[in-house]
Amino acid sequence: MSPAFAVVVVGSLNADLTITTDRLPSAGETVAGHGFVTRPGGKGANQAVAAARLGSAVSLIGAVGADAYGSMLLEAARCDGIDTDSIVTIADISTGVAVIEVDAHGENSIVVFPGANGRLAPHHVEKEAERIAAAAVVCLCLESPLETIMTAARLGHQAGATVLLNLSPFREVPAQLLADADLLLVNEHEAAQLLGSTDPTIDWGATALGFIARGVGDVVVTLGARGSMVIQGGPENLPLLTPIPAVPTHVVDTTGCGDAFTGSVADSLARGDGLVAAARRAAVVASMAAATKGAQDSYPTVNEVKIHV
Repeated sequence: MSPAFAVVVVGSLNADLTITTDRLPSAGETVAGHGFVTRPGGKGANQAVAAARLGSAVSLIGAVGADAYGSMLLEAARCDGIDTDSIVTIADISTGVAVIEVDAHGENSIVVFPGANGRLAPHHVEKEAERIAAAAVVCLCLESPLETIMTAARLGHQAGATVLLNLSPFREVPAQLLADADLLLVNEHEAAQLLGSTDPTIDWGATALGFIARGVGDVVVTLGARGSMVIQGGPENLPLLTPIPAVPTHVVDTTGCGDAFTGSVADSLARGDGLVAAARRAAVVASMAAATKGAQDSYPTVNEVKIHV
């Protein structure tokens, strides 16, 4: 990890307001909660924390409001050794907030208000071009404005960094963004939405060819408790498929597990590991995250992961 910042994350910071309940409410229903806590979150911050705890030097580019939640998020990132110099504070809007319901089985329902995340503009990213150029991996998700993420992908691609795009929360994206991404990380639902299919797992060969047709080379499709599938370009444009089994665990809370997986992949790629090895390690990290409440609070350190690998 020779670059000054091996992983640069461009993404969101949210205050996670989490309520635990026996079951998630149906539409129009009120259920009793039996626990409430405020924790640092946001997909960008989560991925940055996951990578930092695994040993990467991480810089986070994002935005918060000039409020108590923003101060909490900045302090939390610094406590994990993340460089926060590129996080802008915007005075006239609140910090992003996620309201999370978690049931007795660890499943969750989330509503996100983007707040300051929606004000992270292309010019904020362009100011950090040198920082991006010093990265081995540029890690992106879609909780920030699309034009901002496209700017970061372009700068990372031009600098020769590995651009990791987590297509979450899903939205339609321009072909240029997919072209600038070296690795696409999606769950099975996002894969289906991108490819216009009902279930990509029915025919992995056709799914892989669908990604190739959209200009995407390497892909990791996460499948929750069923593991993940690594799709890579092979000889004569024939895709290579490598299934990665999930690591069994006692699920307590799935909040942020996908971000733990993404941050772990970013860290592994920054170390020079291959994609299959990165996905296997990420499966361990995600399983450890699922066994503890919260998102960032559940992410393991590199020494904790070594015990399980």
